[in-house]
Amino acid sequence: MRILYLDCFAGISGDMTLGAFLDLGVKEETLLTGLKKLNVDGYHIEISKKAKNGIMGTDVKVILEEDDHQHDHHHSHLEHTHYHHEHRNLKDIEKILDESDLDQNVKELSKKIFAKVAQAEGKIHGKPIDQVHFHEVGAVDSIVDIVGAAICFCSLNVDKVISSPLHTGTGFVKCQHGNIPVPAPATLEILRENKIPFKGMEISKELVTPTGAAIVATITDEYSSIPEMEAISIGYGVGKRDLEIANLLRMVIGETKKKHL
Repeated sequence: MRILYLDCFAGISGDMTLGAFLDLGVKEETLLTGLKKLNVDGYHIEISKKAKNGIMGTDVKVILEEDDHQHDHHHSHLEHTHYHHEHRNLKDIEKILDESDLDQNVKELSKKIFAKVAQAEGKIHGKPIDQVHFHEVGAVDSIVDIVGAAICFCSLNVDKVISSPLHTGTGFVKCQHGNIPVPAPATLEILRENKIPFKGMEISKELVTPTGAAIVATITDEYSSIPEMEAISIGYGVGKRDLEIANLLRMVIGETKKKHL
């Protein structure tokens, strides 16, 4: 059995996920060619190798061309209204996906991830899901993160996904409405709704974003420590923070012969 293990010791965000997939061995061409099928513009992607605490990984930056502003994906969705992005709701995003030339399995996986964020944002803001206009999820960089993650994951052909419990960080994060607690309300709602085990490390930063939580919730079959397996490939996705710990997302693909896993 071929297993993908998500080792979220420093949390997870959309850009860390893309970096880890590429570092794991997904070809850049697979990601970039897939994203072109979306017919969404206004951005470009920078991919580079970087080290965190001496460990080399892949860093993915989604650069928005309208203001050449590199988003810090570790901030809450609520913060991004001042970037003047086109606001899209879930139906708008589903229409973009339906009209694209992406593979059907990529379209379906992307829709599931977006829906998880929409449900959480709707609950937090007290709105029906079709009235949630995402400040960030409807914005270009989050579309790239989520659809990019779906493109990469669908190219891997694994039998099962296992994730560690998520380390969320602690403290408060500034947003448009003032200081909000970590995990951000939408993130915590995704964790609750999908029964994802988590703990708050004593690091006063937002380590798990709503996008990261929704990706984990959608692709993961089981939560546990690393199972008994032989590692085939390892990838590190670089985060944008300098923390007391290495700000990396680690992915491992392994083979196991145990049937009960």
